[in-house]
Amino acid sequence: MQNIQVTEEEIRQALVSRHTEGIQARISAARVAVAGLGGLGSNIAVSLARLGVGHLHLIDFDRVDVTNLNRQQYFADQVGMPKTEALRENLLRINPWLDLRTDCLRVTEENAAGLLRDDTYICEAFDVAEQKAMLVRTVLEKLPEKYLVAASGMAGYGDGNEIHTRRVASRFYLCGDEKTEAAAGRGLMAPRVALCAAHQANMVLRLILGES
Repeated sequence: MQNIQVTEEEIRQALVSRHTEGIQARISAARVAVAGLGGLGSNIAVSLARLGVGHLHLIDFDRVDVTNLNRQQYFADQVGMPKTEALRENLLRINPWLDLRTDCLRVTEENAAGLLRDDTYICEAFDVAEQKAMLVRTVLEKLPEKYLVAASGMAGYGDGNEIHTRRVASRFYLCGDEKTEAAAGRGLMAPRVALCAAHQANMVLRLILGES
């Protein structure tokens, strides 16, 4: 924590001045997992860190690649680092007093329930459809008491207003346009990916504060 110009209390008071004491207390007590730290997950985590979410669980098995820099919250000098380590480094620059747990591993049907048992809110932020389906299925079947916020459809540069949040089940929400997959010339681009990530982070915030 070298060269930090503010104190933990100053950061807390700054958040309270924007959010009020009662709301910030609920945000600070929340436990949120972000499974997948790519374009969605890294942007979700940054938003939650800036909100002052007190306990963040960051999960990914991958390393930062130069192809990630077009939409993910990493820097050129972090290429080659595990994403868990790089994102932890970046989030602690936003708020050095965050409680961060990191797991550098691949989430599977066998380990997901144990991995996520201490988290109240789970953000699905994988790139691969099969991984997305696996996590959704596992959480709904094995962790029905958890809140799950997943994503589908955010590629290209189409109308940003088509990105939306839909309640699928009592504790399951889906963000995105639910149709746009990556294709040649319409890949995953920063603006729409960030819009979808913002929807996911905002839905988590609404759930923390008792809205749905």
